[in-house]
Amino acid sequence: MLGGAQGVVAYLFWAVAIVMFVVEVWAAADAVRRPAAAYAAAGKLTKQLWLIILGVALLFGLAGAVQFVSILGILPIIGFIAAAVYLADVRPAVRQYGRGGSSSSGPYGPW
Repeated sequence: MLGGAQGVVAYLFWAVAIVMFVVEVWAAADAVRRPAAAYAAAGKLTKQLWLIILGVALLFGLAGAVQFVSILGILPIIGFIAAAVYLADVRPAVRQYGRGGSSSSGPYGPW
């Protein structure tokens, strides 16, 4: 049992690990929802490859969240970076292809 400042820091690192895991879950859930053709149309890696990358990131994040590995270890950080790259780069590019629009819509909305 840690006391004082060490206990506070341990809880802070645990909270950071939980937040990182939630971001990884969000990225993986978003990747599942997007159609496979959107990844190719946006010029990104395939959907299957992103699902593998984000699946491994989820495993690393879960290991950090349940304190199986230290948050300061490299694996939870790698998992978070993979999820962050997806959310910052891939998601905006494939989001526009994931929506179903009507044929009567113009680029700025319905006519």
